[in-house]
Amino acid sequence: MSKIPFMNLLSQYEKIKPEIQETINTVLDSANFIMGREVNSFENEFAKYCHAKFSIGVANGTDALMIALKAIGIAHGDKVITVPNTFIATTEAISLVGGKIEFVDIEPATFLIDPNKLEDKIKYLRKKNIPLKAVIVVHLYGQPCDMDSINEIARKYDLRIIEDAAQAHGAEYNGERVGTLGDVACFSFYPGKNLGAFGDAGAVTTNDREIAEKVAMLRNHGRIKKYEHEIEGVNSRLDTLQAAVLIVKMKYLESWTKKRIENAQYYTKLLSPGNEIVTPHVEDTKRRHVYHLYVIRAKKRDALKNHLKDYGIDTGIHYPIPLHLQPAYKHLGYKLFDYPEAERASSEILSLPIDAEITNDQIKYVCDTINSCTFLS
Repeated sequence: MSKIPFMNLLSQYEKIKPEIQETINTVLDSANFIMGREVNSFENEFAKYCHAKFSIGVANGTDALMIALKAIGIAHGDKVITVPNTFIATTEAISLVGGKIEFVDIEPATFLIDPNKLEDKIKYLRKKNIPLKAVIVVHLYGQPCDMDSINEIARKYDLRIIEDAAQAHGAEYNGERVGTLGDVACFSFYPGKNLGAFGDAGAVTTNDREIAEKVAMLRNHGRIKKYEHEIEGVNSRLDTLQAAVLIVKMKYLESWTKKRIENAQYYTKLLSPGNEIVTPHVEDTKRRHVYHLYVIRAKKRDALKNHLKDYGIDTGIHYPIPLHLQPAYKHLGYKLFDYPEAERASSEILSLPIDAEITNDQIKYVCDTINSCTFLS
């Protein structure tokens, strides 16, 4: 069996290559490379896909988070809660707008923010009169958080909810797409995402017109008209070429998503229940998990990773060091065992190859290789 890549972007590209080349040539022929008509077209298509009133393209997912936080009024000293088991972009955005990071531990089964611990943290901060303004919920690996509980808590304590939906394009909760489940949502179109551009790209979605207008200004130097700047902003416009690529890929996103779900279900079916592997857990029927990543748990994770590598199977770890233990946040004073569930997960999680391109034979090979591991029994 040949090497199994973690994801096969080349195979995906080859299938849509003529359409991609045509749309890129159209942009090149127009020479309208900044804020071309393709940007507005993609924004409209993506808003429709997310069931959102507004979608604003930005340069990348990190900027989407930063701009969204600024748009809802997060300012110097404001506390923003999130989880420690996410990519650093989530917390970088908080720091970039002058906010202060607070962490809440996760549910061990889903790796998502624990609503009970969230409310406990809010009560603690309020008791100390610490200015808490917002919560960033991370729909990690493609599964939505418990938004019923989270929105109830947000209403109770008058907090804003930002969805970090960078890994959750098309995921659903109660039949509604992520991107509309809080006040504002942030997406990344990094090439490896379920909907990926050919470089960096991102978007902000919301049903709130005031937030949408603020985001649109912030991403373009704070202006609505050329050389008339209502506020100070940044240069974070979605590139016209990337928008054009994303328009083509949007046509296939739902079929790719369904294939990812089928592939994830096949993995779960084949992985032996008798070994120590824990397969992904979908919390309830309210949630549509889109499996940006298929993440298992194994107490002997590192040995398993090396074993799979020996058999030509690429894997990943998302993420090996929780944010509260990262060198970048040493100044915050966190220590080992502060967030035990996130720490435990970081030592056990392993992402197996998954996308819309992987075949049943390849999945079977991966599962057979895992199931044959004597050290897992």
